Amino acid sequence: MGSVARYRILIAIAAAVPLMLSGAACSSGNPASPVAVPSSAGSGGGVPLTPAPAPQTLYEAGSTLLQQAMGHWAAGYHDQYPNVVVKPGGGGSTKGISEASAGTINIGGSDAYLSSGDLVKNPTLLNVPLAISAQQVNYNVPGLRPGTNLHLDGLVLAKMYDGTIKTWSNPAISQLNPHVSLPSTPVVPLHRSDGSGDTFLFTSYLSTHDSNWNRNFGYGTKVAWPKVAGAKGETGNQGMVKGCHDTVGCVAYIGISFQNAANQAQLGEAALLNTANQPELPNKTSIDAAVAAFVSSTPPNETISMIDGPASTGYPIVNYEYAIVSTQQRSATAARDLKAFLHWIITTGNSLPYLGSSQFQPLPGPVVSLSDAQIAKIR
Repeated sequence: MGSVARYRILIAIAAAVPLMLSGAACSSGNPASPVAVPSSAGSGGGVPLTPAPAPQTLYEAGSTLLQQAMGHWAAGYHDQYPNVVVKPGGGGSTKGISEASAGTINIGGSDAYLSSGDLVKNPTLLNVPLAISAQQVNYNVPGLRPGTNLHLDGLVLAKMYDGTIKTWSNPAISQLNPHVSLPSTPVVPLHRSDGSGDTFLFTSYLSTHDSNWNRNFGYGTKVAWPKVAGAKGETGNQGMVKGCHDTVGCVAYIGISFQNAANQAQLGEAALLNTANQPELPNKTSIDAAVAAFVSSTPPNETISMIDGPASTGYPIVNYEYAIVSTQQRSATAARDLKAFLHWIITTGNSLPYLGSSQFQPLPGPVVSLSDAQIAKIR
């Protein structure tokens, strides 16, 4: 598929969410923020820098990719503000969005931005970027030399997942890896069986490269996966790591916060071809390069697809990790404490001690400002 066609699909993906969230969520009847709360400069309405002194518990659930970093943020914040307890959960991005929408949690962790359907059901929801992430593609292929990073691209991966490419020695894979001796091992595609932002990212990537995939299966946190012999569904990123370790011939998409786990499981990691046809692994350099191309085009509501960006040295599957939050909290105090915690994440929490183990990258300065402006809407 040509670059023009791919970008048309990218635009269609991003258009699944309106570029501007409704301002109706902030009505004059909402509880006002506490008076004289210190605020971050340029927040567009006041973001408290500290929580209220009373005890507070905030609940989070959702993305398993975000769960590890959220655990570090919760512990670090509690060390600094012992009166605030943040309880991270998991369960996948769909769960995070659903429970944030229902008001049963304060923060829904998601690798995917909100869909138009989510906003129709609950127009008070915001998606606030907390950090930069990426998605790796792993495999369990016997006989490869240690340190080999197979080259793959979106079209080949789509054909592996729809069953067209059945073995690892298929000519389409061999053409991308002319100096690698590939076995005739059957390809076993692994996918997430739970509602997952990782699935959203991966299927968005496949959709940009293969019009047949886009037409027949599309993209989302859940999709109707092709009926491929031997294909397996797994729960969570940890399930994907274990499933791929246990399944010779597997190919799997796994969030980068599980990179160490995938390495410990001795899984291979693919170098994905970007729009410049250059193979790239997900690392700080390639992730930062990819995101830099999108900073100036990130809209005020921060809904944007960064799949397959134009950077010649960029990795093709990068994303914002989102906090899905409602502008309508149960009390003014809960709203203040939630705002203070989210602001702390995108400032103090966007440093190596908190992001390093998850392989996340910090938000660029202009995106921090956009996130603060959204956080300020919480009441």
